[in-house]
Amino acid sequence: MGALRDLLAGALARPVSLVRARPKRRLPAPGTGEAPSGRVVACHVYADGRRVPDGSNLLTAARIARRHHGAFAWVGLFEPSATELTSIAELYGLPALAVEDAIVAHQRPKIELYGSTLFMVLKTASYVEHEELAEDTEVVVTGEVMVFIGPDFVVTVRHGNHGALEQLRANLEGQPAMLRHGPSAVLHGVCDGIVDNYLALVERLDADVDAVEALVFERSARAPVEKLYQLKRELLEFKHAVTPLNGPLRMLSDTALPMIDPHVRDHFRDVFDHLVQVTQRVAHLDELLSSILQATLTQVTIAQNEDMRKISAWVAIGAVPTAIAGIYGMNFEHMPELREVWGYPAVLTLMAVICLSLYRAFRRNGWL
Repeated sequence: MGALRDLLAGALARPVSLVRARPKRRLPAPGTGEAPSGRVVACHVYADGRRVPDGSNLLTAARIARRHHGAFAWVGLFEPSATELTSIAELYGLPALAVEDAIVAHQRPKIELYGSTLFMVLKTASYVEHEELAEDTEVVVTGEVMVFIGPDFVVTVRHGNHGALEQLRANLEGQPAMLRHGPSAVLHGVCDGIVDNYLALVERLDADVDAVEALVFERSARAPVEKLYQLKRELLEFKHAVTPLNGPLRMLSDTALPMIDPHVRDHFRDVFDHLVQVTQRVAHLDELLSSILQATLTQVTIAQNEDMRKISAWVAIGAVPTAIAGIYGMNFEHMPELREVWGYPAVLTLMAVICLSLYRAFRRNGWL
């Protein structure tokens, strides 16, 4: 027993490089102590849809889950380091490549199969409250949730200060009939919660787009080009989180995977339908923002043309008296009406008549 305890302690202290691509799973002997847990935010065992007492210890949870048929351990981690996740990976036999992805984060939504282990990456998204858009305003903040599921375990790794899974755990514990279907029920709950957040976020983005659109067509307001670019950039970030998830969710809803309970697969179809709605609305908002931006740029161009026409009209009006005054300012002896008493007022009257005629003509043609 002492030799086994020393062997386990040494295994849990090894670096990441010892995580095996073909995992070798071992059941620790009782009494060996708790594995280094790092940022373990939750650890529980569930059997027949209900939480099992005394399952909050990592080694104990793994032992109970493997001993009882249909039971599984659910371990939740928050931004673990390489060393912290290595101990969990060694305990549950997680694939090395997937562990590296979970440590580094910044992954695209995807699903990967490693023997009897399924690894899935999802992007979380949160709406940032703001009074008005500016160049440095954040509207959408994204994070990541990685999920490992096997026959008797679920390991969730969360990156980002939002998308917490505490409420999801509480909701699932209130639905033992669903939780009875094992680790795939937890994966469904994670996907369903994240997609529901997408739906709520789209509603908020829709309101922001409507507000910016109203500003575009207010004549008294300055064209909100910067706000449009900022909102479009935030929408693009959200689009990158949503669109790649279509493939993995379609696979979960249409493909018979050994680690996904058939009853849960039917529920994945509903989640996929919601994701399709989100994807379509995001595409619609993206097109709408492009149209609004194009309309804004067109308005700016029209306004510039109007300004140029006004400037040109006033220059033309001012050119008439300038030309006449320039001619009569030349020092020549013989010029028409130069020595006549009525010559000066006649020239001024001529300037006024020509300028007034030009002004009326420009007004009639919409230049002034």
